Amino acid sequence: MSAITVVGVGADGWPGLSAAAREALGAADAVLGGARQLALLPEEVTADRVPWPSPLRPSVPGLLERFAGRRLAVLASGDPMFHGIGRTLLECGVPVESLRVLPHPSSVSLACARLGWPVEETEVVTLVGRPVESLHAALYPGRRLLVLSADAATPVRVAELLANRGYGPSRVRVLEQLGGPAEAVREGVAEGWSLPPGDPLNLLAVDCVLDPAVAPDAPRQQLVPGLRDELFDSDGQLTKRHIRAATLAALGPAPGELLWDVGGGSGSIGIEWLRSHRSCRAVSVERDPGRAERIVRNAAALGVPRLRVVRGAAPVALDELTAELGRPDAVFVGGGLTVPGVLEACWAALGPGGRLVANTVTLESEALLTQWYRRHGGELVKLAVAHAVPVGGFTGWRQAMPVTQWSVVKDTRENQNENQNENGDPGESGAAEVVGTARVIGTIGTAGTVGAVGGAK
Repeated sequence: MSAITVVGVGADGWPGLSAAAREALGAADAVLGGARQLALLPEEVTADRVPWPSPLRPSVPGLLERFAGRRLAVLASGDPMFHGIGRTLLECGVPVESLRVLPHPSSVSLACARLGWPVEETEVVTLVGRPVESLHAALYPGRRLLVLSADAATPVRVAELLANRGYGPSRVRVLEQLGGPAEAVREGVAEGWSLPPGDPLNLLAVDCVLDPAVAPDAPRQQLVPGLRDELFDSDGQLTKRHIRAATLAALGPAPGELLWDVGGGSGSIGIEWLRSHRSCRAVSVERDPGRAERIVRNAAALGVPRLRVVRGAAPVALDELTAELGRPDAVFVGGGLTVPGVLEACWAALGPGGRLVANTVTLESEALLTQWYRRHGGELVKLAVAHAVPVGGFTGWRQAMPVTQWSVVKDTRENQNENQNENGDPGESGAAEVVGTARVIGTIGTAGTVGAVGGAK
């Protein structure tokens, strides 16, 4: 593939480009870019000017093939590798050795320079091509945020979200045309935002201030798993707070990993998985249409609208996920354990090192998990939670239904066992039993194993 030069350009246009960038554009046979960026080029750049079509990503391979063998330059806003076209080209298959990137200072760098904010301490949230609800996960008292705008209407949408979340007193500055001759800064307070839409090339600087009128005991959207149950809209199908925290600990999310949440309910497991890191991915599979819609709403309200919801029943709904997204790194089964083929499909989808966690409150599903535990090992625990409640004039404990949880990491040797046992029945495989650890966790403490059967004592 011929070399492609990607040139970052700022609001200052041609005068702000380096000599190397000008030389590359002057020597190009064709220049790809947005209409606004192409308009910044002077007449001395004689290359064909080709605006990006919309949607952009699907058109990239065809455009690259069209201009193969020609000297090609691509224009980008600011730093091409910061939420820019540089990443898109690489993801579309352009080899890194074929890409020459000439960056311009990013809008984030320019904004921090104007505001006096350390770049490394400033959180950046992009709303370019993403729902405004993505901002929810970044809102905490005292935080400074830079919000990359999608257009001139973004400031009013952000101000409305801030006010609705109790951050009405937050100071919001709109920085327009940074680095250009028309650079301007406008500001206001989120509550009662009255500034009219301005330049579409803008970003927002937000000083997060929580309204003192918000109750001190209002549910917090903390970073660690275990969000308060009342933060989720639910019809009762919800993994409760303390069990959810233990479940996320067993799943062990890490940056970039993919989770299947099978039997999504209210979506709480997938949502908290995504909140653990911005690069995490999750798919929630839910057969009930009303619950599927509720999962979408909960994900947006808690700052992770990127949660993908698949409406359908497992295992059929799982068939195409692996082909489309690749193997999951972890699978959580929160419902439908006794449906034929569900556990088998989830297990087969996992690669070596993949994690599976399943929760149940029924004896029938517990018996099934015990069979799988005896075959594959892992950890089998019973989680018991009790809450203090009034008992007449005194206080006593009200016990919630105990939850049996099986968690396991798939070993490379499992693939060999599966090839020898095509019927997938964990109780009839004929393979040697794998003994793991069975425990009861609750107010009565923790127990270890007994002999070779893995029972709790």
